[in-house]
Amino acid sequence: MKLGLQVGYADPAEAVALGQHADRVGFDCVWTSEAWGADAVSVAAWIAATTKQIDIGTAIMQIPARSPAATAMTAATLDHLSGGRFRLGLGTSGPQVVEGWHGQAWGKPLTKTREYIEIVRAALRRETVEHHGEHYDIPYAGEDATGLGKPLKLLLKPLRADIPIYLAANSPKNVALAAEVADGLIPIFVSPEHVREFFEPAMKDGFDLAACVSVVLADDVEAARDFLRPHLALYVGGMGARGKNFYTTIVGRYGWEQEAKEIQDLYLAGNKREAAARVPDGLVDQVALVGPKERIAERLEAWRESGITSLVVQARQPEALEVLAELVA
Repeated sequence: MKLGLQVGYADPAEAVALGQHADRVGFDCVWTSEAWGADAVSVAAWIAATTKQIDIGTAIMQIPARSPAATAMTAATLDHLSGGRFRLGLGTSGPQVVEGWHGQAWGKPLTKTREYIEIVRAALRRETVEHHGEHYDIPYAGEDATGLGKPLKLLLKPLRADIPIYLAANSPKNVALAAEVADGLIPIFVSPEHVREFFEPAMKDGFDLAACVSVVLADDVEAARDFLRPHLALYVGGMGARGKNFYTTIVGRYGWEQEAKEIQDLYLAGNKREAAARVPDGLVDQVALVGPKERIAERLEAWRESGITSLVVQARQPEALEVLAELVA
């Protein structure tokens, strides 16, 4: 089991410092993120420029934020500048972000993702890109086209044509798609006891199942849980609309269906503190590593036995990174 670090939505300077520390203590990869704040690419580039060994990935670059051609150019450029250390993590995000931030229709995310990856891979192989699908039309041939567009190929020769592509996914259909078209999967809010049940298609040779887990190192277990409750409540309650929230569904599948509904009801009603207070101790313990070193070490055994290939730590404590590096080694 390899170790990764996801810097999440930390302040960009803090994210860079954490990435540098992960490099020093021997982590395998550092992953950057974007929602509607700092972008994943700029932070990844800065970390790549200031580290020596660690791989740099995006978890995730939002598909609606960039054309497939732009993403291929970015991936090829970052891979060159990092000396072959880049991993391309992609995801559609949710309807709230796709329509509310990027101003695009939610549409059919599975079909769109499949087309997107097909175009990106073709571009990275320096093929002349031509694609006429449901979501992407390259060269564009709509009624308002000038007729001047022609198929092109990437000018920059990629350092690697097979830059690893990861998908952020949790739902069964997305997991199956990732296993088919990608090189790795980055699920969040993973329960080690449910890995084989929910991610079986991704458990195959050569495929990186990189599960995210929040880590809070503290002597006071309850205080550590309290630190994570608002984070869980945000996703379970606020990342999407009622009936269109992946994380509410995930928590329900783990056996917390009634609690997930209560958290969402409170959060959508504007009662964020109450929503956080309703996050059960058992749920935090199920999907996170909290407490002193000894407690984290004990819970880490479930992750070792789960079948994942990478444990992607979500932590902002440099000392937590050191403890995880020691325990996994």
